[in-house]
Amino acid sequence: MIKFKLDEHFGTQLQKVFLDSGCNTETVRHENLQGISDKNLFEVCKKEGRCLVTLDLDFSDVIRFPPYNSPGIVILRSRKRVTLRDLKKLIFQLLHLLKTNTIKNQLWVVEQNRIRIHKSEEEV
Repeated sequence: MIKFKLDEHFGTQLQKVFLDSGCNTETVRHENLQGISDKNLFEVCKKEGRCLVTLDLDFSDVIRFPPYNSPGIVILRSRKRVTLRDLKKLIFQLLHLLKTNTIKNQLWVVEQNRIRIHKSEEEV
């Protein structure tokens, strides 16, 4: 089963969604990593073998954060001001997709009713 690390924007309610689905999930808050630089967070996730789940669009920069060298990156994105309900829907969508797809070495941008996947050139 895939292991996740939730960025500091995610609290215990959202972590519970992952845990209730049987996912090994840690949060930046729980590990007292709030304020860590994006680069350091990316390195921590790689070292721990955890897929990063974030709202931070900075992680869509595949030059700074190459997904092909990581357990994966997920950016949850809402077109409007994001609510807890919206995030739960996006998480359920993500978890459903992971039943039939692998995220390793990829960047996924999960939006309502769609997903954009960035794969390395070797995978295309």
